[in-house]
Amino acid sequence: MLRCGKFELSLDHPLLMGIVNLTPDSFSGDGLATDSVRAVAHAWHQIEAGADLIDLGAESSRPGAIPSSLDDELSRLLPVLNALADCGIPISVDTYKPEVIRVALAHGASMINDIYALRMPGALEAVIASNCGVCLMHMQGEPLTMQQNPCYGDAVGEVRGFLAERVRIASSAGISTDRLVLDPGFGFGKTLEHNLDLLRRIEEVSSDGLPLLAGISRKSMLGTITGRCVEQRLSSSITAALIAVQRGVRILRVHDVAETRDALAIWRAVSPD
Repeated sequence: MLRCGKFELSLDHPLLMGIVNLTPDSFSGDGLATDSVRAVAHAWHQIEAGADLIDLGAESSRPGAIPSSLDDELSRLLPVLNALADCGIPISVDTYKPEVIRVALAHGASMINDIYALRMPGALEAVIASNCGVCLMHMQGEPLTMQQNPCYGDAVGEVRGFLAERVRIASSAGISTDRLVLDPGFGFGKTLEHNLDLLRRIEEVSSDGLPLLAGISRKSMLGTITGRCVEQRLSSSITAALIAVQRGVRILRVHDVAETRDALAIWRAVSPD
């Protein structure tokens, strides 16, 4: 069971987290920074398609991305977050800024999806008093420079060790483990081989049996393998998603909810109980 504010989500089967990009420079070409009406409509489309959670991101974290100002991030986020207040499923906010975390939680967010794993000063304190879910992600470096020269001795072991330490810190601060999800951070300071090693051995990443989230949808690792541009990565995204759930991932962060849902339905139909 995963606790996200007023919601309790069963992890008996994989969950789908639908992506809503509220940025002007999304790597996947679906940024809706200037059109909150379309962004809300897109979120509802994903909910109707079967999303179990919606993830709103108002600052780009693609490789080379320049950080957004606090005002810009909030101006993109709040109209959409407020409009989805009664949507009936948890709304996650993809942010690392403690100021944004506080405002998002005050406006009804049920989860914080933090690429810095609550390492920014004040971020841990911003979630302690709430009962929101928290996704702790591994990233080597920072978005602006993370892909320049990522280097590991053992990518899987180092990611596992980092996440275990972040869980220890969060738990010591009073965040119960039933609120935590772990993300190995595909594409965040990792080469193709690092990403593939993580996908092969992703079941080894979890700390204390906590649920894993995988965000592989449309990413450049898929384009490198297939030669497909970002608009043509649906089939490879679904393939990677199925590999991830077969290896124990409980939450898939995806752009294409309906198609991934259908693939999971077939997988469940032929999988042993």
